Amino acid sequence: MNRISTVVKQKVSTLLDRYEDPKEALDYSYTKQTEMLNKLRRDIAEVITAKKRLEMQKARLWDNIRTLDEQSGRAIDADREDLARLALERKNANMLRLRSLEKQITDMHSEQEKLQDTERRLSSKVEEFNSKKEVIKAQYSAAEAQVRIKESVTGISEEMTDVGIAMNKAEEKTEKMKSKSQALDEMIESGVLTDYTSGTNEDGGLIEKELEDVATQESVEQELAKLKAQRSKKKKIANNGDDAEQESQAEEVQQTVA
Repeated sequence: MNRISTVVKQKVSTLLDRYEDPKEALDYSYTKQTEMLNKLRRDIAEVITAKKRLEMQKARLWDNIRTLDEQSGRAIDADREDLARLALERKNANMLRLRSLEKQITDMHSEQEKLQDTERRLSSKVEEFNSKKEVIKAQYSAAEAQVRIKESVTGISEEMTDVGIAMNKAEEKTEKMKSKSQALDEMIESGVLTDYTSGTNEDGGLIEKELEDVATQESVEQELAKLKAQRSKKKKIANNGDDAEQESQAEEVQQTVA
């Protein structure tokens, strides 16, 4: 059972780590701290309110004590010692209550100061945590972006891994096909295999080659004959031009002599 419990805890922990967002965890922690700070402030407000109520009771007691003190004097003036005694008894009772209230007020004030000091320190820590939280969130976002970029570039992510595997397979198949094609070419050239796409058979291929050679030779002879004819024609034209020029010069000489 302990082993099963350990395995379950490990699986749950792994699952939680996968879906846990540090930024959300930081925001949640800041929210809880803010709630605690607000509760502390409400407690301080309640203490101050309670202290004010005690101070109001103290003020009423002082008024009552002054009234009783005045009444005791007036009773003595009226020769009513019994009334004076009753007023003084009530005055003393109120004095006891007053001292008790003053102690409570002092305790309340001390508690108020402690809570206010705690509130100041907690508020400072909460603000400091908030500042650090934002810095950490920014750093985490930057690191997260860098990881995504590096995963995209290096092919670590699942999508890029699949693409890389597909490319490797395509390259392997291409290389295999190239190797097979080269091997077939070598076998055809060595005579192990016959290339039936180049003709009906080997003799037919030789005949076709001979015919192509004859056609090529005839074309060459025709072009050569054409070229010779053109050169011969140019030479005749040039010779005729020279004869005409010589005759013209002879005529000019005869005219000069005459």
